[in-house]
Order: sequence, then structure tokens, then C-alpha cells
Amino acid sequence: MNIFRRELKAARKSLILWCIAIVVMVASGMGKYAGMSMSGTGQSMNDLVADMPKSLQIIMGIGTFDLSKASGYYGVLFLYLLMMATIHAAMLGANIISKEERDKTAEFLLVKPVSRSFVLTAKLLAAVVNVAVVGLVMWISSVTMVNYYSNGEYVNGDIALMMAGMFILQLLFLLVGAMIAAVSRNPKRAVSWSAAALLVAFMLSLGIDLSGNLDVLAYVTPFKYFEAKKVMYGGGLSMVSVWLSVVIIAVCSTMTYVGYNKRDLNM
Repeated sequence: MNIFRRELKAARKSLILWCIAIVVMVASGMGKYAGMSMSGTGQSMNDLVADMPKSLQIIMGIGTFDLSKASGYYGVLFLYLLMMATIHAAMLGANIISKEERDKTAEFLLVKPVSRSFVLTAKLLAAVVNVAVVGLVMWISSVTMVNYYSNGEYVNGDIALMMAGMFILQLLFLLVGAMIAAVSRNPKRAVSWSAAALLVAFMLSLGIDLSGNLDVLAYVTPFKYFEAKKVMYGGGLSMVSVWLSVVIIAVCSTMTYVGYNKRDLNM
């Protein structure tokens, strides 16, 4: 438990900054929608989007949403919020494992009368608490701001489903980052490699949409599992995507424990 509390304390300042950034992102994003709706440009924005090249619509993430509604505008904003949440998770997962070797404190930690698995479990539990707090802050701020501008439109159900999908992806990228750090022989690069893996997955999701004929690769990148347009207009979360995420999380967790227990740590 001391390790768990130590990790929570170490990540406290970073967590507060991320939460502030998320609240600002949601508030400023929905504030722009308020300005647009007050000026009566919502429908004209839809017309403008319809005239845009498909590639630009895909890159901006606005092709399938009704920007005259608060829910549609939030659907566009959610892509950027999802990127923030997954970047935080991937970097946290890599950093919470690799920092002991990077900062030369691994020997101090591992001389305690506990196993490596115990240490790793405490670290991962602390990381899960951190991503859960980020998700909770995003959920509360999203519900608050979207309802404020929704003019009676029911949005809580869609937001809850999107947050559930986002939390699954947070856990997935958290474990991807932890796995990379656990098996890597160069802990200093674990965070950058985790960020690179996330970027590749995101770029692949854009490539699938741009090509129009690579849908078979949709199961390769997690960013295609719980897209806002599918959640909002497709009837909720895909159980195939949920179970595929669970499998990936389980595989990454196993590799994290095996790699961390077998590898010679840099003291």
C-alpha cells in the first residue's frame, strides 16, 4: 500500500494539470458552439462541411455530425478529448514502470521485502486510479457543459456510452505503455515509444477512413473501436470491440508481468 500511495502522490501534480486542461478543452469547445448557435450559423456550418473534400472532413472529424446540435458538436470535440485521454494513459503507463530505472531508484524499491509482481501491481493500480479520475473529470465536465447548451436535447446517454468506450481505450493504452516499458531494455525511450505506438494507431484509423476500402483493418487500431459516430448513431458500444479490447488488455497485462519479472533492471 505504501507503493500505491507513493505513486499516487508522485502523479498528483501531473493529474491536476491534465484535469484542468480537460475542463478548459470542454468549456472552450462548447463555448465555440454557443457562439456559433447564437449567430445562427449552425446550419450554414453543416452546408460548409458538406462542400468540403471528404479527406478534410475525415481529418477534422466532422463529416457525419450535425453541427447545429450540441450533441453533434460534442461528437466532433470528443475525438480531441479521446486523444488527450489516451495520450495521458499511454505516457502514464510507460512512465510509471520506467521511471525507477531512469531515475536510478529501482534498487531502493526492489530491496523491500515484496515481490516484483507486488510492486508492479501497486504501480498499475495507481495508474488505473489516475486514468479513472481523468475519465471522471471529462465525464462530469462534458455532461455539465453539453447540457448547458443542449436546449433540452437529451445527451447524457450518448455521453455515458462514449465515456465508457473511452475508459476502455484508456486502460488499453495504459497497458500498452506499461508493456513497452516492462519489456524495453532502454527505459528512457519507453514514453516516446508508447506515444509513437499511439500515433501510429491514430494515423491508421485516419488512413482507413480516407481509403474507404480498408475496413478489414478496423480491428487493428483501437481508435476505430468506439468512434463517437458509431456510438451515437450506431446504437451504442460494439460488443466485438469490447471483447477485442479485453483480449488486448489481457495480453498486454500478461506481457507486462512476464517482462518485468524476467528482465534485468538497470539499477
